[in-house]
Amino acid sequence: MTIPVNKKYPRSNDNETVYLDQVVSNPNIKVGKYTIYNDFEKDPADFEKNNVLYHYPINQDRLVIGKFCSIACGARFLFTSANHAMGSLANHTFPIFFEEWDLKKENVRDAWDNKGDIVIGNDVWIGYDAIIMAGVHIGDGAVIGTRAVVTKDVPPYTIVGGVPARKIKMRFDSETVDELLRLKWWDWTSEKIKKNLPLIMSGEINGLKEL
Repeated sequence: MTIPVNKKYPRSNDNETVYLDQVVSNPNIKVGKYTIYNDFEKDPADFEKNNVLYHYPINQDRLVIGKFCSIACGARFLFTSANHAMGSLANHTFPIFFEEWDLKKENVRDAWDNKGDIVIGNDVWIGYDAIIMAGVHIGDGAVIGTRAVVTKDVPPYTIVGGVPARKIKMRFDSETVDELLRLKWWDWTSEKIKKNLPLIMSGEINGLKEL
């Protein structure tokens, strides 16, 4: 039987953890199955409002989060409109005040540097109060430490932390990482994942190589 993922909360009597794909509605936010968000301070169902910041439709930038990610309380994603145009001689965002200054409305995007989409891979763990900046891509299996500020791309299965975030270490050796990226277990059926959980959770890759 397929494990259902058509409910808001993964656990009964726990309203602090939600399946994100069940609570987001913005078409520019895409979340994979089984990705969870926990919030013990606010309603986790308000993730889109409280955690995806400066995400204005005018930029058409996207937040893409893969499957089986774990996102801790307070993690935030800061988009392009939080930036200012660094090539300008002034920090002030003049174009957004087009009504006040009688400027062309279509030039509003000139107020900031467009950094692009935020893309999070599969099975990524984002720690408490971490901040992911616009344009950052985080690879499969990566770990983002508590209160890290991620300003650059993070390779798969890399642990980063600090301000700005820097590499702490790799989770596994390069051979294991290559094998995990080849297997892409997160794309398996839920039945196959459930059947092989002992192998996945053992930390040993050898058993999975034969699948």
